[in-house]
Amino acid sequence: MTQALAVQLTEFGGPEVMKRVSFELPPPGSGDVQIRQTAIGFNYLDVYQRTGRYPLPTPTGLGHEAAGVVEAVGPDVGDLRVGDRVVYMNAGIGAYADRRNVPAAKLVKLPDGMADDVAAALFFKAMTAQYLVKTTYRVRAGDIVVVHAAAGGVGQILSAWAKALGATVIGTAGSPAKCEIARAAGCDIAIDYSTPDWVARVIDASGGKKAHVVYDSVGRSTFDGSLDIAAPFGYVVVYGAASGPIPPFDIDLLNRKGCLFLTRPSVFPHNATVDLLRANARDVFDAYEKGLIRAQIGARFGLQDIERAHIAAESRSTTGAIVITP
Repeated sequence: MTQALAVQLTEFGGPEVMKRVSFELPPPGSGDVQIRQTAIGFNYLDVYQRTGRYPLPTPTGLGHEAAGVVEAVGPDVGDLRVGDRVVYMNAGIGAYADRRNVPAAKLVKLPDGMADDVAAALFFKAMTAQYLVKTTYRVRAGDIVVVHAAAGGVGQILSAWAKALGATVIGTAGSPAKCEIARAAGCDIAIDYSTPDWVARVIDASGGKKAHVVYDSVGRSTFDGSLDIAAPFGYVVVYGAASGPIPPFDIDLLNRKGCLFLTRPSVFPHNATVDLLRANARDVFDAYEKGLIRAQIGARFGLQDIERAHIAAESRSTTGAIVITP
């Protein structure tokens, strides 16, 4: 057996409920491999699950994505070997660990040109951006695209990818400094959504035209405005709720706002099979290698400082991706 360290929850609450536990990690079983993790990705979903907004059965680990090196291979694994560098984003809760056993079918081999910390910072977020611009709404040249929270980890990648597909990208962010980051990430225009007139400013920025698609990961504080800035028959794509859940509303409002399409997608169903996962991953790696998207690491924390990582994320004091090192 191998000694491992992981974060565990026995209750929901603030960052202090996360406890580090040492345990004996058994050899990988059939179809599994054992990974020594070198970089762990943070996603705001981790906060939702820690606080109980998206409750998990306890006790539970936390974390969805990490990169690392295969150290042992279980029976019936044919496509991975000891020493392979891999990344995952949906191998079961528990990425906050220095070692773990993972189903081989959930792993993707890393290309030589992508460092482990870049993979941990990029993979989940880029796989999210990938389905948003390629499947939920297929962004085309000439589209007007609005990206809320454009200075965040997903927002920067999403903005850059939409721009590379030929769209005019209007980003929103919560401060002038974050608007600068959004512009640097690829937004043609960035608007501070903490100002009371942000809806009018977004519409003015596109010459009075409204958006073909609005990507909203903020939720409660931006949703009404998202409906107002979407063009008739446009799409409002809610894929997160950083400011809180959207209150119930009369669905006829979508008709009154211009026969809008509203959807609440998730990355996991879009990568539910091995073939989908690996095809979409190839698309992400190709976009990275071509320079269409990039990783922006905003902060790094050790696994021993995991509480600080969550505090920084919840206070919105960071921009770009948070990477946790075991």
